[in-house]
Amino acid sequence: MGDRDEDRLSLSDRFSRAAQWTAQQCGRAHTFIAAIVIILVWAVCGPAFRYSDTWQLIINTGTTIITFLMVFLIQNTQNRDTTAIQLKLDELIRSNENARNQMLRLEDLTENQIKDLRESFTSAVPVEAIREPLEAAQHGLTEVSEGIKEAKKRLPPPTDHAPSGG
Repeated sequence: MGDRDEDRLSLSDRFSRAAQWTAQQCGRAHTFIAAIVIILVWAVCGPAFRYSDTWQLIINTGTTIITFLMVFLIQNTQNRDTTAIQLKLDELIRSNENARNQMLRLEDLTENQIKDLRESFTSAVPVEAIREPLEAAQHGLTEVSEGIKEAKKRLPPPTDHAPSGG
């Protein structure tokens, strides 16, 4: 049955699956290590090719092709992720009786409309409404700062390896 599902997928669905799989693979450590190995092999071959134009063209062409293809894969993945996030946020807005449904399609607004909306929010919010979250954030930062100071006190003093000047 899995083969029949694959047969029914549109070209766009197949591309999305391939893009998602490729994006996941490219974000893994072994892929990064493979890229480093390829670059090292190319660099080691430099003397054999006498650092010729052909030797340089090999790496330039390879990286250009990979970059060109990755742009499309990354854009597809980002579009899908953005759409999923928008749908999740829309669901949260719909489920909250105090939420304003006008916020459901903000992504369709122009830059100026979004800027105007942001300004209306910042001017409409009384200071008292944000005082508590700000104080909580400041308290958290103070705790982190104190923790860093305590950790620094427990560190051994730095040793001075600088040569004496003359």
